Amino acid sequence: MSVTSPAGFSATGASVGIKASGVPDAALIVAATPAVAAAVFTQNKVPAAPVQMSRAHLAEAGSRVRAVLLTSGNANAATGAEGLSACAALCGEVAESIGCDPSEVLICQTGLIGIPFPLESARAGVASLAETLGEDEASAHRAATAIMTTDTFAKEVRIERDGVTLGGMAKGAAMLAPDMATMLCLLTIDATIEADVLQRALRSAVGPSFNSMDVDGATSTNDTVIVLASGLGPACPEQLVTDLLTEACMKLAQDMVVDAEGATKAVRITVTGARTDPDAHRGARKVATSQLVKCSLNGEDPYWGRILSDIGTAGIDMDPALTTISYGGIVVSAGGIGITHDVPAVAAHLAERWNLISIDLGLGDGSASILTTDLGYGYIDENRTTS
Repeated sequence: MSVTSPAGFSATGASVGIKASGVPDAALIVAATPAVAAAVFTQNKVPAAPVQMSRAHLAEAGSRVRAVLLTSGNANAATGAEGLSACAALCGEVAESIGCDPSEVLICQTGLIGIPFPLESARAGVASLAETLGEDEASAHRAATAIMTTDTFAKEVRIERDGVTLGGMAKGAAMLAPDMATMLCLLTIDATIEADVLQRALRSAVGPSFNSMDVDGATSTNDTVIVLASGLGPACPEQLVTDLLTEACMKLAQDMVVDAEGATKAVRITVTGARTDPDAHRGARKVATSQLVKCSLNGEDPYWGRILSDIGTAGIDMDPALTTISYGGIVVSAGGIGITHDVPAVAAHLAERWNLISIDLGLGDGSASILTTDLGYGYIDENRTTS
């Protein structure tokens, strides 16, 4: 199970008429009693209507939430006042169906940008979602499947530790860049915890996971991560909740990178030996966003010169004489030049689904990692038209 694993949550997913194909396109997660909520949203200056609505509802309801509605197939972004009206109507339908105030309903949407949301097609279906709510594994999986767009598999997670249970689901396969991605993520936990503590824990978890991946350098208008705490489990120290959320977010982030549009490689780029952690992060991200490096990865070519060149333009302290570059733990460059290495072993590593690139700057203790992908032909095929 995933989002229904912690006590106090039910879920469902179904087709409500957003996608013309008739495949599932809406999920509903409901807390039996008002849950403590925390959320982080896109930093895009063009936030979609659901982001604006959820922010307003969190402020109005004082971080107490009964339900989250997630829809796929239409982002309801760049849709103006009509988009906000559609969000309000959908939240109202959910509220009426479960018996709560509309401000206690959050909404997440994903899909095409700039296209009016088909409210009249979806409204009745959303109103009836609550009729199929369940607490079983199948219900959780229906919800995770219903939020997929170009995803090829449902992304779910379940963790139990020290008497606490956490569940989660997410979607995302492109526009994966800081801060967060074209992604929606809903996490549930049974811990008893205050809202401000939960918010801090979530922000800490998002940093090394969703905020440390980059597929195409694009940041969506709809990115949202929400966590709901039912309070039906034990009181938890902040560190435990932070650790659980971080583990869950890391797993879901890795699923997104593996499933990224057109990707043939999932890649972890790690920079160590930087002056500071922020420097390491900037360096790793510079390499991760390099189209030349991505093309080399797609071709399984250990072209370390591109990496050295990119790290040299990251705007951080570096000295090529102190820098080493490794593929899969095998050093291929040191001191700014290529060195003798096990060529077949590097080739074998680059042929694998997961690739590891390590860059040691030799200057300090700063370190950071970024998850990324190669640039595959499928990415262009998917995005060369409206998608």
